[in-house]
Amino acid sequence: MERFKLSRDSRVAVALLLVSGMILFLVIGLFRLQVLEHSELEEQSESNRIRVQPIIPRRGIVYDRDGRVIIDNRASYTVSVVPAEEVKGVTVPALAGLLDLDTGQVRQRIRKNMVSRYQPSPVKRDIPFTSLAILEEQNRRFPGVSYQMERVRRYADSLGAESFTGYVGEVSEEEMAANPDARYRLGSMIGKKGLERLFDPLLRGREGTAYIEVSASGHILGPYEGRKWTPAVPGSDLTLTIDIDLQKACVAVLDTFCCGAVVAIDPRNGEILAMTSYPGYDPNIFSSVVPESLWQEISTDTTHPLLNRPLNGLYPPGSTVKFVAIGAAIEEGLLTPSTTLKPCYGGMQFGNRYFRCWDHDGHGVLQPAGALEQSCDVYLYQVGLKLGIDLLADYYDRCGFGHLTNVDLPNESPGLNPNSEYYDERYGRNKWTRALVLNNAIGQGEILVTPLQLAQFFCGLANNGNVYRPHIIRKISHPSGEEITKAPEVVFKMPFSERTMEVLLDGLRRVVEGEHGTARRLRNKQYSIGGKTGTAQNPHGENHSLFVGVAPLERPEIVVAAIIENAGDGSVVAAPVVGHVIRTYMEKRQERQKQNIAASDQTAPTEVN
Repeated sequence: MERFKLSRDSRVAVALLLVSGMILFLVIGLFRLQVLEHSELEEQSESNRIRVQPIIPRRGIVYDRDGRVIIDNRASYTVSVVPAEEVKGVTVPALAGLLDLDTGQVRQRIRKNMVSRYQPSPVKRDIPFTSLAILEEQNRRFPGVSYQMERVRRYADSLGAESFTGYVGEVSEEEMAANPDARYRLGSMIGKKGLERLFDPLLRGREGTAYIEVSASGHILGPYEGRKWTPAVPGSDLTLTIDIDLQKACVAVLDTFCCGAVVAIDPRNGEILAMTSYPGYDPNIFSSVVPESLWQEISTDTTHPLLNRPLNGLYPPGSTVKFVAIGAAIEEGLLTPSTTLKPCYGGMQFGNRYFRCWDHDGHGVLQPAGALEQSCDVYLYQVGLKLGIDLLADYYDRCGFGHLTNVDLPNESPGLNPNSEYYDERYGRNKWTRALVLNNAIGQGEILVTPLQLAQFFCGLANNGNVYRPHIIRKISHPSGEEITKAPEVVFKMPFSERTMEVLLDGLRRVVEGEHGTARRLRNKQYSIGGKTGTAQNPHGENHSLFVGVAPLERPEIVVAAIIENAGDGSVVAAPVVGHVIRTYMEKRQERQKQNIAASDQTAPTEVN
């Protein structure tokens, strides 16, 4: 054993070697920490004491044509957790109790919305003030928890404006992937439908960045001035063509029915004055987390409140489009303004089927304008046979049916305008008959239109054949002060000559003012009105009721189209609906004229004797 004992000198050498090795190890470690990894560690250290917090910009405000607010913002507070500052077993249970959530829900939302471990991950929006007060006073009980003031969308009550406003909601991962240039972050609120969606880049503005200094335990010490803050840029404001008074009139008059839609347009420029879909939903519910039970209730409602009827509701137009067949036949030389066809005795035999007129007693002998006045089906059956499927479809096409109107709102439906190619594909070549054109000529069969398309067509009739693009944006006001005003745009001219238009306009007038007009009840002494009734067969229930009105006839300023589902006769149901909306417009117009006269009298110079 003696030989394995180290001498004193050897032990000293070994000790020196060990000490030298330890010193070398420490030097290498310090070199790595202070030189090689300095930048990374410095950034990590900064991240530990500096919290990056987004500054949410004010979302743009939306006004009606008279400057009244349709959509604005209200203050709201969102609770978030910074994952790197969370204390296991403390933060999540305490926060779950405060927010009335279970711990699993809190953890799931932290993971779902986490951008990085050092940035706040939103857990719950729109917390009550009592919860906010507890967080402020007892924040040491909630390590890693912070709250931010945000602005939540607020939509005006009782306007039924969801068909054009849409709503906002949290961005999804799919939306982030589909829009990599949009600078979305998890938890961002973006437009989901309507103008909120289409104009989201303008309305949303641009987020800023703030830096907050925190202690090692996550306690907020105050703003950190060592880094330059990036200010938020507020969103642009929108002024719409909508008139709130007309919008309210549409909602009030639909309130007694199950389902329907009303669209009002100024034919002189295409401005949409009112547009509502009934029933609707409250877009305010989407500004915060929507409970699953509420979403199920809305999405399974048999009245389909989420359906945007003016843009996506597809309906047979019924007699409202009889102007197309009459106009096409006159243009093609198949009729003259005075042409009479076989008299109507309540129906017409074609092949082995008897096609009835809506009036089983018949209308007798008629000319084109009279056929429109009394909405005679038998006269139109004969016109349809003269035209044939493809020529009739061509005129429907040239009047805008089967096409998008390209209104400045998303997700519009084009409708359906069937021709022989469509029927060949549906039934097979030579497996359908000419009888189909009889239904198409009276707005039945397979032809389907949206309420917006129907209103656009009558705007063309009212405006000497010139059809403006329907639009809802009147002005965009940028935060820089720049303003962009929407210019009216003629998108097409109807395929009818002046001679043909005279016949169609005479029919339009006689529907209300004629002795046998189907909407005589709308006649009044204050202003002239024209229009067309429609009663469309519905395979799923009672007939749909339709009416489109134009006023005043001398110089039309408003076109209103109404479709009331499962409601029956157009002259009985839809015509009074349209009459109410037009009366609201005309009374407001007259009141403004009185105010202008009074104002001009006050500013007129006083004659001195």
